[in-house]
Amino acid sequence: MSTVVDFHTHVLPQIDDGSASVAESLALLRAEAEQGICRVVATPHFYAHYDTPKRFLERRRESVERLREVMESFPELPKLSVGAEVHYFPGIGDADVLADMAIDGGRYVLIEMPMVPWTDRMYRDLQSIRDCLGLIPIVAHVDRYIGPMQTYGIPERLAELPVAVQANAGFFQRFLTKSMALRLLGQGQIHLLGSDCHNMKDRPVNIRKTVDLIETKLGHEAIARINSCEDRILNDRIIPV
Repeated sequence: MSTVVDFHTHVLPQIDDGSASVAESLALLRAEAEQGICRVVATPHFYAHYDTPKRFLERRRESVERLREVMESFPELPKLSVGAEVHYFPGIGDADVLADMAIDGGRYVLIEMPMVPWTDRMYRDLQSIRDCLGLIPIVAHVDRYIGPMQTYGIPERLAELPVAVQANAGFFQRFLTKSMALRLLGQGQIHLLGSDCHNMKDRPVNIRKTVDLIETKLGHEAIARINSCEDRILNDRIIPV
């Protein structure tokens, strides 16, 4: 059974609109394990317009400590990496605090772009994250910004930048978007998968079905490319984007 890393989750308890308790976090992690996920990246929301980095990082630290303490009793659960889902703000490329939001203190940071038409300034800010801060953006859930019949040129513009691109598993499962998702992955314009799970009810873990679909439609080589990107990111190496 092919496995991947779940690169976008809200499994940390009581920090954002994701898991409401340690018990729910454990349930989500058990679901990840049942679907063959070996590692989960916790990416709680950070919104600069109403939270301070200091306050967010302290809440994240406390949440991680509570969850990891309980996880020690359940060795069958996936390993936990920690980052953040940083919502875009103008000038983000000059924000030194992004280094504290990077996955496991490395150089990769998950960026949530606005649900509006992207301006040239936004693309320049993504470039600046690399040029000014030495960090590499991972663009979160690219499927949120494109439609089944229109990509608005976003995948092509991102392909010109030093970024990685993450798509949600549901992108590959919906009838209207499945073909687009497989095409973008096949063209190398999607690098990572995430469930974007928030809870066990309406936003659960849903990775397994997508991994099986990709392997059936595109072959094991497509999963191997995803695995290679995961390995490079988690070992803080540059991915060939």
